[in-house]
Amino acid sequence: MSDQTYLYIALALYFAGMIAIGVFAARNTKDHEDYMLAGRNLPPWAAALSAGASDMSGWLVMGLPGAIYVSGLIDAWIAVGLTVGAYLNWRFVAPRLRAYTEVSNNSITIPSFLENRLKDTSRLLRIVSSVIILVFFTLYINSGMVAGGVFFESSFGSNYHLGLALVAVVTLSYTLFGGFLGASLTDVAQGLMMMTALLVVPVLAVVSLGGFGEIGPALAEVGPDHLKIFGGAAVTGGVIIGIISSLAWGLGYFGQPHIIVRFMALPSPQAATSARRIGMTWMALSMVGAVICGLVGLAYFERTGNNLDNPETVVLVMAQLLLHPIVAGFVLAAVLAAIMSTISSQLVVCSSALVEDLYKVMRREAPSPKHLTVLGRTCVLLVAIVAALMAIVPNDTILGLVSFAWAGFGASFGPIVLLSLFWRKLTNWGALAAMVGGAVTVFVWSRFDTGIYELLPGFIVGLLLAVVVSRATYRHDATIEKEFDDTGELMAIKVGAGQTPGPDTRSAGMPS
Repeated sequence: MSDQTYLYIALALYFAGMIAIGVFAARNTKDHEDYMLAGRNLPPWAAALSAGASDMSGWLVMGLPGAIYVSGLIDAWIAVGLTVGAYLNWRFVAPRLRAYTEVSNNSITIPSFLENRLKDTSRLLRIVSSVIILVFFTLYINSGMVAGGVFFESSFGSNYHLGLALVAVVTLSYTLFGGFLGASLTDVAQGLMMMTALLVVPVLAVVSLGGFGEIGPALAEVGPDHLKIFGGAAVTGGVIIGIISSLAWGLGYFGQPHIIVRFMALPSPQAATSARRIGMTWMALSMVGAVICGLVGLAYFERTGNNLDNPETVVLVMAQLLLHPIVAGFVLAAVLAAIMSTISSQLVVCSSALVEDLYKVMRREAPSPKHLTVLGRTCVLLVAIVAALMAIVPNDTILGLVSFAWAGFGASFGPIVLLSLFWRKLTNWGALAAMVGGAVTVFVWSRFDTGIYELLPGFIVGLLLAVVVSRATYRHDATIEKEFDDTGELMAIKVGAGQTPGPDTRSAGMPS
């Protein structure tokens, strides 16, 4: 059998496994809430690994190693910022969001939570937030489709458009029917595959070069700056701005709907603790592996003389050169897994925005659960088709597409998600101003070459608008006060832990 045949066999087995998981999830999806949120009974290990896998996508196994390959450790600051942001998200946002979304009329989407939490009777907040989700997620899904096309083009010498179509069809096959549970369970398998590939491939490359002692001299031949966290340049204002921009990626975590929706699906607020430990372990190992892949890959191609046309394919090409074809096929499947895991999660969130937050708001009569489930699947299909059509002619790198969509969500939703959980005086008008201001800032700032990642100014503008407008429009609401005890803790968290709420339910400990 030829090497190419082995690769196709491994890929076919991977596709079959994902579809089988989708079938299992479909059989366990009984109604609309199951389809959108797995009945709020997602195990902590599944929530942790699916959040990580859907978060990282092709950026982890293609974008980050490629950036390290080109620029060196100075681009590792992005990994540092993301790791810190993910920890803070699990530590502070996860338990409160899980509790508060259930308190707030059992909200199963971020737009419905914001509307219920802020008592917005105008419906504008829910509609605008849904539109923002659709715009940025279509761009985000587009990046995944592009990554899928590039993957097949570089790994199999296949046509870009054929790879794009295959990724779209297989991802749809398990997302369309399995919904949130299908996306989450496939994410678990895909996350484990990603981590294994990022740890195994650089180790084999080091062994083939003769040990770690060969890596330093090989990198020195390319240029000594690759191993310096400041890029070898003097620590100037420009370098500091670059590092701050990289660290600012961590701010984006608080506003990513496809990540924080996993918090809402946990069985209880207390489950966030074990999920955090599992998720952060996976993330730390995967991030370290991705950075090492970029550095070791540079040394490997320098010493062996092999050609690498696209730095973002460094993990893919090394796997094919170092491993038996059937094993290399599974590594390539892990790269594809990273791409597909994010696409599937984002399709479900887009579907929920269309069905829960636009269709149900505009329809006067409440539709039946069966009708909503069918409509949800139809919306998954429509969004996938639009994103695939946009990806026919790629207009940016994978990292470029992801970074823009990440900034859009982080600036639009990050400030108001945090304030809605930790500040009682956030109003619907403050949240609306923050969302629009953050999104517009990201679009405008990206047009200028300032060297500052657009997420940072977008987040700051959104935060300031939320506070200023909320101060001007705040009216005391006793119903919100009663959702907290006198220490500022959500009553739903205490009840979930088996504690009896005290008579005083005002939140004197909450920031005012």
